[in-house]
Amino acid sequence: MTTPLLFALGSNGSSQLALGHASDVSVPKPVLLPSPPPHIAKIAAGGNHTLLLTTAGALLCAGDRTSGACGPSPPSPTVDGFHLLNHPLPRHSLVAATWEASFTVSDEGVRVYAFGTGMKGELGLGPLIFRTAVPAVVEGFPPEGTRIVDLAASMGHVVAVLSDGTAVVDTPRRVEGVGFRVERAVCGREFTVLFGGREGGDFAVLGSDKWGVKSRAPGREEVRGWRDVGAGWSNVYVLRGDGRVVSWGRDDQGQLAPVDLPPAVKMAVGSEHALVLSEEGDVTAWGWGEHGNCGPMGGEGPGKGQRNIIASSKYVPEGAKITAIGAGCATSWVAIEMPTPST
Repeated sequence: MTTPLLFALGSNGSSQLALGHASDVSVPKPVLLPSPPPHIAKIAAGGNHTLLLTTAGALLCAGDRTSGACGPSPPSPTVDGFHLLNHPLPRHSLVAATWEASFTVSDEGVRVYAFGTGMKGELGLGPLIFRTAVPAVVEGFPPEGTRIVDLAASMGHVVAVLSDGTAVVDTPRRVEGVGFRVERAVCGREFTVLFGGREGGDFAVLGSDKWGVKSRAPGREEVRGWRDVGAGWSNVYVLRGDGRVVSWGRDDQGQLAPVDLPPAVKMAVGSEHALVLSEEGDVTAWGWGEHGNCGPMGGEGPGKGQRNIIASSKYVPEGAKITAIGAGCATSWVAIEMPTPST
């Protein structure tokens, strides 16, 4: 038996790290979780709120309550720790967040719920609904006979991948002319990247080419065999099957992956920084770290090619293991499974 622990660092002005206070931290601190602590399947972060999807399909929220992105809640504007979503919903299978809104998909993949604030139609609830604290079903979606198999979001848009290999974005509407069966979608601030099957190497960048996310994209051979994919506000990251991270886009704060990173088994991408978990069990962060999300870098943050180990399996108790990592808007997360003491 193991007991899950979650640690966080970075921006915390709205208590989105769930540490019991509202100050930024630059070293991993234990997160306040309900008792008994749940096992975490996925972390999704908005501008000032965080969502945890548990392996049991439950949804926990922390951070700014005023936007409605943490669901129905008491009058206090923030919460000290994570709390279960205060609304009866079926078991969840996917979760995503925009700057001020949250999205969750029912376990069977045939319902998507939206709650929070979205002034540009990102809630998908029609032209007149810009805020709701009560999770609302996006009506008529997904199309009959399909399921939602992937869900991604950035500051102000959401993309769903359907079981028939098509992608739907925004209101929602279908993305036409992709030319391949889509398996994953990732969202940047002003762009979306669609990825085909792992072995084919097909991908397409939609939207703005700011920071060269289109024009500087690598060839298919660099993407072929991907293990995981992600996007920051201005960058795209591909974790290859051989453990190498391929990245392109903005690099004024060292956002692109250092060339000498050790082989990685997991990757997490935030707004302007990223993390990997190496084969050796080290969690390495790089990029824009002004809020401490890349660890105690000193000065004004890391320069190009610099990195920082923010957690390591070498320093956890015997029998413990780092199992997951996460990254949000200047926030970083490390999940550890601790051996349960025998009684």
